Amino acid sequence: MNKLTLLIKLMANTRLKKYRRNINELREVAAIWWPEELLTESATASIIPTLLKRQEQFISILTLCTQSPEQVFEVINAAQFSANLFLKHLVILADYGGEPLSRLNKNFQAIFPVKKPDNKSTMKFSWREKDYVYQFKKLPIKTLNNKKLGIDGSTLMNYQPLDDFKKDIIMILLYGSSTEVSEQAGLEKCEIGALLGRKQELDRYIKQKYITVSRITGGATANTLGQVAQKTVIKFLTSYLGKNYKITSNAKINLEGYENNLGMPFDIVVEKNDKMVGIEVSFQVTTNSTIERKAAQAKNRQRLMHENGYKIAYIIDGAGNFQRSSAITKICQYSDCTIAYRKTEFKVLGNFIRDSLI
Repeated sequence: MNKLTLLIKLMANTRLKKYRRNINELREVAAIWWPEELLTESATASIIPTLLKRQEQFISILTLCTQSPEQVFEVINAAQFSANLFLKHLVILADYGGEPLSRLNKNFQAIFPVKKPDNKSTMKFSWREKDYVYQFKKLPIKTLNNKKLGIDGSTLMNYQPLDDFKKDIIMILLYGSSTEVSEQAGLEKCEIGALLGRKQELDRYIKQKYITVSRITGGATANTLGQVAQKTVIKFLTSYLGKNYKITSNAKINLEGYENNLGMPFDIVVEKNDKMVGIEVSFQVTTNSTIERKAAQAKNRQRLMHENGYKIAYIIDGAGNFQRSSAITKICQYSDCTIAYRKTEFKVLGNFIRDSLI
């Protein structure tokens, strides 16, 4: 190696050294809690807070329905309650969402017989020790899914009025368990209609159900926020670095010496001129074992990346992560660039990538 090459290498190493931080330096610039704009952006995917916010009004609607099984439609309209949001509550409580409803729709006339002269399917059910028959107005339809129901992330936040299609679904979710076909169609949990008008029982039933649902969906919510955080970083880097850099989400880098032939996975991979930077993103407000796993892999991952001529970077933030100080310390030790989750920090990462992928 001649003197000029050695000098260039030393200068590059000195320049890149400033991007390596210890845990104290990282903590000083960390956001610690999810930024408000990130929470807002993920709201459509994390619907439990929205449902909880409207829970009391939902219970009030059910409490007022004491006269007939279909009185619920009048009360929904009078309350100007979004029909798709009402549906989402019922779907959560009955654990009967888009997929089972789609299967039911495909086999609808085999489950709910067609009656003449209207040639409409009907549902026989019981309510307050009396038998009733509901005639379906729209079901079955060609295709049925969460978007059609208005209960997926992109449509739930938009007000939708009550229509005949939603009335059909509401009747199934309220009274399905009292039909003769409940076991055949898996409608055993579609039982809340039996509690209409009973405030205390509705309160206890619904709130207990939501405690269970919140526990189940807590991890999904955190994962959703993580995905939004990842997309935000990619959007920033795409703008900051320009078109000469290839940026890929959830990508793999093929490495000599790595045991998996499919490559080492990264949350984000940035590539230019056959050089690459692999980036891992971890933002945990509550503590879990993910950061411990990343820390255990950090030394070997950096070694393999360096042996193949690549760099590795980490975005680490969140109160939960910083409770695992030994894990963060280890990641910082085996990272070429460690930043917190702030836009000012994203610029630091962008500059590191520019300096590394020359």
